[in-house]
Amino acid sequence: MNYMNTISSVHLDILKEIGNIGAGHAATALSTLLDKKIDMTVPDVKIVTFDEMMDMAGGPENIVAGVFLRIEGEAPGSMFFLLPIEQATAFIQDMLDDQHFDLQEWQTNELALSALQELGNILSGSYLSSLSDFTKLSLYPSVPALSIDMVGAIVSFGLVELSQVSDYAIVIDTAFNEEQKMEKQEVRGHFFLLPDPDSFSIIFQALGVSDHD
Repeated sequence: MNYMNTISSVHLDILKEIGNIGAGHAATALSTLLDKKIDMTVPDVKIVTFDEMMDMAGGPENIVAGVFLRIEGEAPGSMFFLLPIEQATAFIQDMLDDQHFDLQEWQTNELALSALQELGNILSGSYLSSLSDFTKLSLYPSVPALSIDMVGAIVSFGLVELSQVSDYAIVIDTAFNEEQKMEKQEVRGHFFLLPDPDSFSIIFQALGVSDHD
């Protein structure tokens, strides 16, 4: 079934609402962790091809901080969260209270690794909890895999098998603001939800999209 032909703006609005609730939970957790007010919203949700997915993250050669995890449970799949290097660096600097931290050190810095791991846990857990609450499906994340690399390398890692049986991903745009800053600068990250082939049907039927819509 090609869901591109059956999903309406109403269904995408539902996914956006799920994303906003997840972003709200993540913002609360990050605000507590960083001891500063973090605001997160979901400006847009769409379904795109894998090529469009990489273009949205700045192109296959753009360097980003990436979190990859598997979704286990009643609707298995994969999830990526890709964050601009500048924002990832700022998060780690705040979490480590070290404004001189260089993200190139992250693999040899255990505290930085833990900070990125915690960021991945908070974000993925918040979104999956929201999706699970709405769909009434049991969903839970694996331990996130972290990397700083080109978009193409990070995304290809998770698409080796999936690309043979599926063509689309659900994109949840995520906008970050740190409210205390004098000049609030919005930074965009992207969640890419890639349900396994059978899971597409399970998720969208749970959201009210049937094979006959």
